[in-house]
Amino acid sequence: MDEEMKLKTKDLLTLNELGKTDLSGIIDNAIKMKKDLKEGISKPLLKNKTLAMIFQKPSTRTRVSFETGMFQLGGHALNLSADELQLKRGETIEDTAKTLSRYADLIMARVYSHEELELLAKNSTIPVINGLSDSFHPCQILADLMTIKEKKKKLDGLKLAWIGDGNNVCNSMIYGCAKSGIEISIATPKGYEPNHNVVKESGKLTEVKLSNSPETAVHGADVVVTDTFVSIHHQTTDRTNDFLPRFQVNSSLMKKAKPSAIFMHCLPAKRGQEVTSDVIDGSQSVVWDEAENRLHAQKALMVALLRRV
Repeated sequence: MDEEMKLKTKDLLTLNELGKTDLSGIIDNAIKMKKDLKEGISKPLLKNKTLAMIFQKPSTRTRVSFETGMFQLGGHALNLSADELQLKRGETIEDTAKTLSRYADLIMARVYSHEELELLAKNSTIPVINGLSDSFHPCQILADLMTIKEKKKKLDGLKLAWIGDGNNVCNSMIYGCAKSGIEISIATPKGYEPNHNVVKESGKLTEVKLSNSPETAVHGADVVVTDTFVSIHHQTTDRTNDFLPRFQVNSSLMKKAKPSAIFMHCLPAKRGQEVTSDVIDGSQSVVWDEAENRLHAQKALMVALLRRV
């Protein structure tokens, strides 16, 4: 592990803040940290450091992976529900950021509005990590890229197919592919395309293809990825009719990818909707390794951010 790696960015809000070398270094360090943990090697790299975790939305993987990660690195994590903070009583995000900066060393926030996250980072003197917003989910993509490299032994030159909603995870995946040399082919229903500016900017670094054809997108793919059709931001809206049955990842669609292709899903999954059980439980699925790697990728990220300061 590169003990001297330092990032130029203070915060991680989208994944676009990282240069190619930064991203590659975090992924390699995460793989090394995972290996060390399996071998019983403990390195308290964040001893006496505190992570403040703000949750506006429920979480399984984000909360457990960050909290466990800080514990394994010798630090401490505070779970702060938005309802328990003075934000509920009208304290501004700016004042909350300035206060937490005096107590903690890092902030991780899982929020509805990406604009609120940007405001938090702007007024914080300590690093802020996006644990999920309505626009981006960079921590998930760090784990995804780590998983792909573990399975494929490389990133550059691969083809990744995204099937379904061009949502927050998709936006960060586009950035991740652009920084890693992965060609990304995205198939969405009309009206569900990813952020135009993300596509335009990332297209300068890698090939980003948009279509309304899942079959075209997965042709020759090394990696097939999907996510829920009804995300945490759209729980009151029934959008499934716009996606089913055409945008479901099933065994028939997987056969159009390379025989060696892997299947990924950030979870939680709606089995029988965006993916069938035979795919998510099948031999090509790496979703459980992907979920585990949230822990290791985020540990590497936190260490890198705190080495910067």
